[in-house]
Amino acid sequence: MSHIVVIGAGQAGSSLVAKLRSEGFEGEITLIGEEASPPYQRPPLSKKYLTGEMELERLFLRPTAYYADNNIELLLSSAAKSIDALAKTVTVGDREIPYDQLALTTGSVPRRLPDAIGGGLKGVHVVRGLADVDAMAPGVATGKRVLIVGGGYIGLEAASVCAKMGMTVTLVEMAERILQRVACPETSAYFRDLHRAHGVDIREGVGLDRLVGEDHVTGAVLSDGTELALDMVIVGVGIAPATALAEKAGLVVENGIRTDAQGRTSDTSIWAAGDCASLIYKGNRIRLESVQNAIDQAECVASNMLGAGKDYAPHPWFWSDQYDVKLQIAGLNTGYDRVLVRPGEGQTVSHWYYAGDTLLAVDAMNDPRAYMVGKRLLEAGKSPAAEVVADPETELKALLRP
Repeated sequence: MSHIVVIGAGQAGSSLVAKLRSEGFEGEITLIGEEASPPYQRPPLSKKYLTGEMELERLFLRPTAYYADNNIELLLSSAAKSIDALAKTVTVGDREIPYDQLALTTGSVPRRLPDAIGGGLKGVHVVRGLADVDAMAPGVATGKRVLIVGGGYIGLEAASVCAKMGMTVTLVEMAERILQRVACPETSAYFRDLHRAHGVDIREGVGLDRLVGEDHVTGAVLSDGTELALDMVIVGVGIAPATALAEKAGLVVENGIRTDAQGRTSDTSIWAAGDCASLIYKGNRIRLESVQNAIDQAECVASNMLGAGKDYAPHPWFWSDQYDVKLQIAGLNTGYDRVLVRPGEGQTVSHWYYAGDTLLAVDAMNDPRAYMVGKRLLEAGKSPAAEVVADPETELKALLRP
């Protein structure tokens, strides 16, 4: 009987094995995860879970019993040591697990500060897994002083939670502006103003020189010479695809584990999906770091492992919750040359990215209508005239009419 092994028990891995069973695969399935907990949601970790509003069990993507009930062997606290692509085996501890097909859903790892500048001190945290958030939770308390390093979405979400918990929050971003890599200046300005209104001290164009402390972090020296007294540091300087296992197995790695249009790696018996995988999107090889992509790509790979032979066509969308603002993003803004600002009702607003006459993406702040219309336009390959979108008299739904 055929045996499918999946390495990586996160959102992508869980989605992949569930899809295999729902599509009628009756062979053996083994899902291997390094963490002690069954597959869980990551987005609530640094928000409702950290603040105590969500219990651990509510994080789980599926009840623990689901895996046994569906004859899925779930190996937790188990790190895959190596893959023998010729023998088609995976080594986990003292056990060699044979496979007919293998899927890598190993996700990503957070970038950390070097030990040379204090990255190894106690009280210095990243936000990625359950253990990371459990470790920082005791220090998130009213009156404590925290430095957030990095002004991307992870850093800003962390700043939001810390500010709401009554902490003194300083955020440094070495680029000229927060969100510089992922958003237009208009979106950066919106969130800069939002955070400052909640008391966050945002410092752009300022980096971290070093952290100070004997055993536990007690302060920081910034690149402009400023010295800060601190109780905690949260590092949000990006993630890297978890490719070490794939590289060791001889798979081609190119901005992640290289996959073809159907999710196959350079080895025809091995597939990849989620944060660890790179794919072709509109002629460019990219990685999509999102829950939506982890689910959709993993489900497509599962179908292809069973012979569907269908190409994965992503429709990127993302979200970020900060204070009482929900940012929803449709599309990818790479290559934009202008941005249209469209005010919505009340304090809502959306930013529409264009490259020439082509709509690329939409950022919607508390404006779900603009987000949904933008998303549907992008999925249909439609680009309404920019001046029509910019006109506040335009009814957005009218843009969807043939």
